[in-house]
Amino acid sequence: MAEVAEAVPRRVAGRSRPRAGALLGTVPFFAFVTIFLVIPTLTVVIGAFTGDGGRGFTLENVRALADEYILAAFGRSITLSAASAVIGAVLGALLAYALVTAKPDGLLRRVVTAAAGVLAQFGGVTLAFAFLATIGLSGFVTLWLQEHGLDPYANGVWLFELPGLTLVYTYFQIPLMVIVFLPALDGVRPQWREATASLGGNTWHYWTRVAGPLLAPAFLGSALLLFANAFSAYATAAALVSQGSPIVPLQIRGALTSEVVLGQANLGKAMALGMVVVVAVVMTLYSLLQKRTAKWLG
Repeated sequence: MAEVAEAVPRRVAGRSRPRAGALLGTVPFFAFVTIFLVIPTLTVVIGAFTGDGGRGFTLENVRALADEYILAAFGRSITLSAASAVIGAVLGALLAYALVTAKPDGLLRRVVTAAAGVLAQFGGVTLAFAFLATIGLSGFVTLWLQEHGLDPYANGVWLFELPGLTLVYTYFQIPLMVIVFLPALDGVRPQWREATASLGGNTWHYWTRVAGPLLAPAFLGSALLLFANAFSAYATAAALVSQGSPIVPLQIRGALTSEVVLGQANLGKAMALGMVVVVAVVMTLYSLLQKRTAKWLG
């Protein structure tokens, strides 16, 4: 009995060592999250309620979010994000469905998914330059169209406004939709279509009563992810729009770096706090929809 009593603590100690080692392996992850997520978020929250020059607690920065030009910037950002998310979600879902109908291990699917993974991260200065070189005022496509009697900018330079930003954002929204929506389409089982046909249903019945309702949460969740992706994008718009601040990220840049109106750094943090709240709401809805998707397609 004494030997058994001594063996039990040894087993417990042996089990605790791997668990301690596993927890130690998560230290780099939590350090990364703390440095690049928690600390910046706390800086934004604290700065949003701090007066100019660090002079105590104030609500003036948050109240300033009700100013007309800031509300207009938030409205344009939401419009831009929603438009690019809807267009990207629809076109990306159609492309993802085309990939599902191809061979799972075929060359077409591998090439398209690999390209989608690259293009979804293709943004910033590089993407802005690509569009300027292609359909800018002196882009080769623009010059070719003008030589043939078609001027895409006859009614104004729309590339540097919301329509142009929507077009540019859609470029990386479509491949992102392919990546996030493809697993949901892979979860649809062929037996469900066969069961619909055996009960006398046709293709319309299958998509409206079986596959459509099952894929709807995944589609809406993916669209919300695209919305958050566009809402928080900065580098592409900053490289494309050299004058003015039509959207919130550019308004924040102006508040933090303005040499004309000083003392607006904390106002920029208040606008950043507003963006954090919007993205948090969107990602909460996305998480709820993902749970519903996993329940049926997991």
